[in-house]
Amino acid sequence: MKRILAALLVCATLLTACSTSGGNEAAEAPTTTTSGGSTASDQDPSTRATPDPEARTIEWSDCGGGFECGTITVPLDYSKPDGKTIDVAVTRHPADDPDERIGTLFLNPGGPGGSAIELARTYARAGDIGDRFDIVGFDPRGVGESSPLDCHSHLVDIYDADPTVDSDADRTEVLESSEAFVAECEEKYGDILPFLGTTDVARDMDEIRKAIGDEQLNYLGYSYGTSLGQEYARLFPEHVRSMIIDGLVDHAPDGVTTAENQAAGFDTALDAYIAHCEADGCGFGGQDAGAVIDEVIDAAEQAPIPAPGADRPATPGNVSLALAQALYSEQLWGSLSNALRDAQEGDGSGMVGLADQYLRRNDDGSYPNGTEMYFSVSCLDDTWPSDPDEIIDASLDAEKAVPRFGGPIVIDYIRCSMWPAEAKPLKPVPADTEGLPPIVVVSTTNDPATPYENGVAVADQIPDAVLVTNEGEGHTIVGQGKPCIDEMARAYFVDLTVPEDGLTCD
Repeated sequence: MKRILAALLVCATLLTACSTSGGNEAAEAPTTTTSGGSTASDQDPSTRATPDPEARTIEWSDCGGGFECGTITVPLDYSKPDGKTIDVAVTRHPADDPDERIGTLFLNPGGPGGSAIELARTYARAGDIGDRFDIVGFDPRGVGESSPLDCHSHLVDIYDADPTVDSDADRTEVLESSEAFVAECEEKYGDILPFLGTTDVARDMDEIRKAIGDEQLNYLGYSYGTSLGQEYARLFPEHVRSMIIDGLVDHAPDGVTTAENQAAGFDTALDAYIAHCEADGCGFGGQDAGAVIDEVIDAAEQAPIPAPGADRPATPGNVSLALAQALYSEQLWGSLSNALRDAQEGDGSGMVGLADQYLRRNDDGSYPNGTEMYFSVSCLDDTWPSDPDEIIDASLDAEKAVPRFGGPIVIDYIRCSMWPAEAKPLKPVPADTEGLPPIVVVSTTNDPATPYENGVAVADQIPDAVLVTNEGEGHTIVGQGKPCIDEMARAYFVDLTVPEDGLTCD
């Protein structure tokens, strides 16, 4: 179950939203003590460094809309700096007020598999952040414009399979579709799969920073982007000026535990939708929304629900994806209600449509690369059982604990038990890390994909980090127009004003 991709849909308004509480005051005194007692970095706000003669180069060219585009060539394997290389695509929009430039703000929308180039190009750039920061997005290796992987011809098969393995036929279908997916990726990209994890992407980001010529960077990462931010902070703490990570992935537990926790997060979010329907009705004619959901799940288990408006019926896998997709944002709750009512009447088209949104399927039926990168990264970044049956057993246990989501979310990672590249699990930022400024951790109480508790745990792990709690629904919040959150982000990035630890925005 993907942790991230909905962040692409929600964060394009950040720069406008973050301009609501200030003008273009220069950050003359970046050492700032907040009401909570946190002190930000005391470095000069201008972070442009003396050019490093050994830095890699990016040949920038105009690519429209005020953006510059380029490519940086980096080692495929950083332990062999003179060996094979891989190209990473980068875009930037220079600060609109270069005389007041503070530095570079790097973005990552999540995924793994989301395009930061796409995110950077869709940003609104009004206000202090657009005026004073170069906005930079780079597609991580293997994604988008950066030597992309393409081995998803079995994508429909792996998600059409029944994710609740309660028969030999279900087991065979899950194993065979997963084996075909993994085999295609290994055949095409076996030589580079070991080098697509977040540690290598963090090193790429530092090479881009050096090529740009900044001593330090500023960073905003959503969901999986929080993994990238944490790893960068672990490897290069003194190269961070400011960092907000929103929708936290916690790498302290193993992979299966993380999946089980995520299932509980989706269940909490679904409870919020059900409570909303109790108050609003959701068009179910007085029927309990939870009962409607279970009715549709059971119907798909008995036989795929016909979907005349789609190219395939609503299988149990499609129904599971549809439920997950609708919980990423309250804006999708109405679509879910419509799809559930139609499914009750025997038309699963709406459920398949939501599933396709989850998979980012194009109107022509094609899929962008992304799912293969999701597993390429997730299977490297965490520890997983090597025996597929262990994950099947874990999924059955998770289904007992969280009936609607436990089985589907845990079984999704069965691909990691087959993955041909050895895992390189990420580690939390050590508590004794020195040189790291206060990092802002933003966590939403009913976030389905990255549960609130993840943010609490990560804020405790990172030295001097502060936790900002968003009381609400959906996956990630920075830049979505909530004044309490966006004013905090503007003040932190521009003036290095660290919010009070424990700030709650309701």
